[in-house]
Amino acid sequence: MRYKYILFDLDGTLTDSAIGITNSVMYALKKYGIEVNDRSQLYKFVGPPLQDSFENYYRFSSEQAKMAIKYYREYFSDKGLFENLVYDGIEDLLQVLKDNKKVLIVATSKYEVFAKQILEHFNLSKYFTYIAGSNLDGTKSKKAEVINYALESCNIIDLSKAIMIGDREHDIIGAKYVGIDSIGVLYGYGDRCELERAGADFIAATIAEIEKILLSN
Repeated sequence: MRYKYILFDLDGTLTDSAIGITNSVMYALKKYGIEVNDRSQLYKFVGPPLQDSFENYYRFSSEQAKMAIKYYREYFSDKGLFENLVYDGIEDLLQVLKDNKKVLIVATSKYEVFAKQILEHFNLSKYFTYIAGSNLDGTKSKKAEVINYALESCNIIDLSKAIMIGDREHDIIGAKYVGIDSIGVLYGYGDRCELERAGADFIAATIAEIEKILLSN
């Protein structure tokens, strides 16, 4: 089996975090007098770096986006953190991969401190050798930076044995930039067109398909 090092995105891949993220975004936007009644309009915030999302989707300046992130954290650190669900079948997948001697790593654009809290809360941290995320000061937020940081931290030299799993184009583009393969998943917040356009090496509609890909390649 080719892949030994398995990198997982968090939001939209290991957990369904849409409620907590969108509630936090709504809280931040209200500070600017922006009301969003249709939560689904904010699902695009699940996955990408927050700075990019506030700038791209609401045309915030860099400074406005930084302040919006501070407001976002006010809600998220208090309530939104655990407005979250582990996808059915994820823990079984992680156990099977560990049983097959895979090294499991989290690579997320979410703040690393929050990622660790979430994984500990849901009793998933025990499966992972390393949890990599972005810094609270806004650095290391691009997915390629997080992936590279995770690989370096785990002393992974042979990139042909590593693969990134995620639900958004940022996961796929980041993996390609660093030089590792990727699996795009369809049960999160991206779609097939987005993932194929980004250049995913594999597409998995279900968690069972992820297992099949990883244990047959």
